[in-house]
Amino acid sequence: MLTATNIHKAFEGKHVLQGLDISIKPGEITCVIGPSGGGKTTLLRALALLDYPDQGEIAFDGHTYQFPVKEKEIVPPWPKVTAVFQSLFLWPHLTLRENIMLPARTKNEKAEEDLKGLIDLFEMGHFINHYPNEASVGQRQRVALARALILNPEYILMDEITSALDVEQTAKILTKLVHLKERGIGIFLITHQLGFTRHAADHIVFLESGVVAEEGTSDILKKPKTERLKKFLSMAELAA
Repeated sequence: MLTATNIHKAFEGKHVLQGLDISIKPGEITCVIGPSGGGKTTLLRALALLDYPDQGEIAFDGHTYQFPVKEKEIVPPWPKVTAVFQSLFLWPHLTLRENIMLPARTKNEKAEEDLKGLIDLFEMGHFINHYPNEASVGQRQRVALARALILNPEYILMDEITSALDVEQTAKILTKLVHLKERGIGIFLITHQLGFTRHAADHIVFLESGVVAEEGTSDILKKPKTERLKKFLSMAELAA
């Protein structure tokens, strides 16, 4: 299990995360929803140890990371915990196949074999040898996910990965996430896709102003207990 306890983070005196607790279980999808500026991306970066919390504790696979950090550096849990961001960060001078294989050269002895399975899983055979500028947004998104999965992570953290996709592309990507869950991978997904959240999430966290305002199963989207979540859901429905 990947857990964060009493996480605090501030930027220039502004408190973004305020004593936040969260757990991501293997083989489950945890969806994080909430208004912009609520601390969702900051939480993801903290869980991936890309940006250290100011205070708190993150635990994974028997390792505990306590903050503030006494040492100058700590060894992050990569690649067992890996992240995919909205910006994708694909190398433009490499083919999509080369982009996927780049991080796996020293981390996965069976990378070539695993790549074949990922090409089938994400239906990438007809564009895998293209360059990023020759691929659609949806195709590049699938490549970014495959690049993370080639490292055989136990947990994958994703930040609004479908925000630039149309309805059909979004449905394809989110369907693949269910397949990953069935493989035992723990999935942390920041999303505005309430339909997917309602049908596929095992656990839902409503984050606002750096705190968990409400959490639970999909029932909280049907019968929210807090007035703030009720308002958020009504506004989301108007914007849909």
